[in-house]
Amino acid sequence: MGASAGMLSVGGLTHQIERLSTGARQIVALVGPPGAGKSTMAEAIVDGLNAGSPGRAAVLAMDGYHFDDAVLRTRGRLARKGAPDTFDVGGLAAMLLRLRQNTEDEIAVPVFDRGIEVSRAGAAFIPQTAQVVLVEGNYLLLDQAPWRGLAGLFDHSAIIRVSEAELRRRLRARWQHHGLSEDAIVAKLEENDLPNARFVYANSRAADSQVDGALPLTA
Repeated sequence: MGASAGMLSVGGLTHQIERLSTGARQIVALVGPPGAGKSTMAEAIVDGLNAGSPGRAAVLAMDGYHFDDAVLRTRGRLARKGAPDTFDVGGLAAMLLRLRQNTEDEIAVPVFDRGIEVSRAGAAFIPQTAQVVLVEGNYLLLDQAPWRGLAGLFDHSAIIRVSEAELRRRLRARWQHHGLSEDAIVAKLEENDLPNARFVYANSRAADSQVDGALPLTA
């Protein structure tokens, strides 16, 4: 089955990004709610770009800029971890500027470790040779301060479209995999994940491209 009208497959987005190449580094935002498959899709796109030219593309995940649980607990926001105000937006913006300048041999970036719910500093590297940096996250196109300040830092943007029923199914499976009780899963879904998903779709600026998140990655 092909992509829905007006939406790209993952392969279609990969080809679109390939055509962006100008010689200068391109920074692409890949946006979607929790459960949209952003991380998996970003890795698939980067693998596709690197297949013919190793090292051409790399991923930066917005989740690396989560505030630590201790900070969120102090601020009374731990239960809403993943909401827009639980991220270091200024730190992310500074990193995007640094990546755009691309004057260093390599740049260390943080990575969120879902197994321990902690961001690990300097856990991955983006080399100077990477012509495309694919930034994936929920709020990269959010039309609210301070997130809207990121708007000028992306050369292209894409949003993943997935139905709420499918998001619910995927997120339930995620939390079951992590061993949460049924009550804890319901709380995660209804009080955090699905409200965040609705918020992303309702408050993001229009993206340059839309991706059908229901399609297999090989589509």
